[in-house]
Amino acid sequence: MLVVLSPAKKLSIEGEKPNNYTLPQFTNEAEKLIKVLSKYTPKKLTGLMKISDAIADLNVQRYNDWKSEHNFKEAKQAALTFTGEVYNGLNAASFSDKDISFAQDHLRILSGLYGVLKPMDLIHAYRLEMGTRLKVGKNNNLYDFWKTEIVKEINQTLKNQGDDVIVNLASNEYFKAINKKELKANVIVPVFKDFKNGEYKTIMVYAKRARGMMASFIIKNQLKDSTDLIAFDTDGYCFNEAASTANELVFYRG
Repeated sequence: MLVVLSPAKKLSIEGEKPNNYTLPQFTNEAEKLIKVLSKYTPKKLTGLMKISDAIADLNVQRYNDWKSEHNFKEAKQAALTFTGEVYNGLNAASFSDKDISFAQDHLRILSGLYGVLKPMDLIHAYRLEMGTRLKVGKNNNLYDFWKTEIVKEINQTLKNQGDDVIVNLASNEYFKAINKKELKANVIVPVFKDFKNGEYKTIMVYAKRARGMMASFIIKNQLKDSTDLIAFDTDGYCFNEAASTANELVFYRG
């Protein structure tokens, strides 16, 4: 069973980090993207990414400072670098060595810059959302750029596990980066809904945090069978069988 997450816009390279780490697999591909991005002025980057001038200035500097070498001094593990609601829910800082070992085999983070990341892969600070219409050579966008590498890596990881189940906790923007025609997996999508104004609905800020909590639940309990997902009850969520299907597991709260 393989869990996939989206990255986060918010990140921090600062703070404590464990001594163990791995290196990103697609550094060469990331470097190709950086070479294209480093040609953008702050003004052009603002137009490309629809970001503020301040964020554009920051990321132009990041692209210029980016190095293909990822060492422990200048980079940080992906699961500890990304912040925001999903990663607050994941709380990778609380992982034991046993948790980290399991996560390395069973958790992947999709990335516009790095393609696919293991949680302990070192990364540099960056901003590049998967939906960005960045033209790279003959590729008109990042979906075209990554369409072969990501699905091959996901399929190989599942093959190594001897399994074919993906737990999709990523956003639509990022999960679209996996070429479904080539994907050899059964995809299960957990959905989280809260009671508000007389009905259960997806409230995105809560749903994002719940995605991280579900990933943490899988890792800390070392779940390998998708049927065990229905036991998830963190922070008041409860599986609702009537609202669920074989491939969409719905959890209610409130």
